[in-house]
Amino acid sequence: MTSMISVKEFAERRRKLMDRMAPDSIAILPAAPERVRNRDVLHPFRQDSDFQYLTGFGEPEAVLVLIPGREHGETVLFCKERNPEKELWDGFLVGPEGAIERFGMDDAFPISDIDDILPGMIEGRSRVYYPLGKDHAFDNRVMDWVKVIRSKVRAGAHPPGEFVALEHLLHDMRLYKSAAEVKVMAKAGQISAEAHCRAMKRARRGGYEYNLEAELIHTFMEHGARSTAYPSIVGGGANGCILHYIENSSPLKEGDLVLIDAGCELECYASDITRTFPVSGRFSSEQKALYEVVLGAQYAAIDAVRPGNHWNHPHEAALKVLTQGLIDLGLLSGSLDDAIASEAYKPFFMHRTGHWLGLDVHDVGDYKVGDAWRELEPGMALTVEPGLYIAPDNANVDAKWRGIGIRIEDDVVVTKEGCRVLTGDVPKTIAEIEALMAD
Repeated sequence: MTSMISVKEFAERRRKLMDRMAPDSIAILPAAPERVRNRDVLHPFRQDSDFQYLTGFGEPEAVLVLIPGREHGETVLFCKERNPEKELWDGFLVGPEGAIERFGMDDAFPISDIDDILPGMIEGRSRVYYPLGKDHAFDNRVMDWVKVIRSKVRAGAHPPGEFVALEHLLHDMRLYKSAAEVKVMAKAGQISAEAHCRAMKRARRGGYEYNLEAELIHTFMEHGARSTAYPSIVGGGANGCILHYIENSSPLKEGDLVLIDAGCELECYASDITRTFPVSGRFSSEQKALYEVVLGAQYAAIDAVRPGNHWNHPHEAALKVLTQGLIDLGLLSGSLDDAIASEAYKPFFMHRTGHWLGLDVHDVGDYKVGDAWRELEPGMALTVEPGLYIAPDNANVDAKWRGIGIRIEDDVVVTKEGCRVLTGDVPKTIAEIEALMAD
């Protein structure tokens, strides 16, 4: 599959990072390691998000090195060499020449030569940007290279004097999505929206939670999204009150709601959608009442996603609607201000209203700058996901409410005027959901 993000954009990202680096510095970033699933079977490989962001290179056993001012090329990739015999078993390898031709690197070497070459690149650089603590095995290799340089100090070698967390610069860059990134995320959102619609229609036939999960994965795969962005949550009935429920093995029961929190990953970019709907295709009066509160809270939160507002504004907007709704339905008592101040809503709404979204489903980026909530700016992508969960054993509420879990989640990108919803192709009003399921 041809990438929706150009080689030129990856090169621009590397250039931008190098422009932020201190003089006489070097950045070192390893690819994700392969992980054993069991015995001699590996988990499907998924590239490290930072490495993917800077290279688009999807192989393990690779290391990106950025050396501003290097005469023979500032961007260097160490990767596996072409090997026809190995490729017969495991598939095509790009090789060092391909890294230059296809991925826009200035220079490339076999990964087998890294111990001989990289210490010489580090030598003379005063600062090393590196993700310390992320991969302990690779941490040890980096320290070994530095020790080699230190052992030659009497011969005039200059070891680096400072290590700096690479994430400090890189993750702030990743927070602002380019037009190409938004295009990929929108496509992932469209695929996931179709999957949710198909799962809603499938629910009328009954069965088990995993039957709906199968419908999701089938749709993802059908459109070229080969993996989920996270383990899919398909919670019927009281299972919808378990925030990270992934067992997905219970029967679908007439009269229950189903909460599906699922999204595909496309070109390593995540989508993240939650919808809640009735197995029967029709909401009960109690389900309707709670659902309308959550939907109103989501509308209020999305309306608060706009430049100039800060990160917590959407959460505050949703919280007011949710808490007032609980008071109006008799699930809480007292005034709105008192209920919020005392956090009386916490038994029913215990999580935040969203998170950053991108190459990671819970994407990188600071939520505060100093002690202040971060201001929303164009290009930032986030989820908006208020919910209400009435625990099945909550003796403080009438039995008719117990075991109802509802969450509604969409992916949005901040624009100059407000925000753009990327996942609007899946219905979320009661009338839309019931019409879709009756079709």
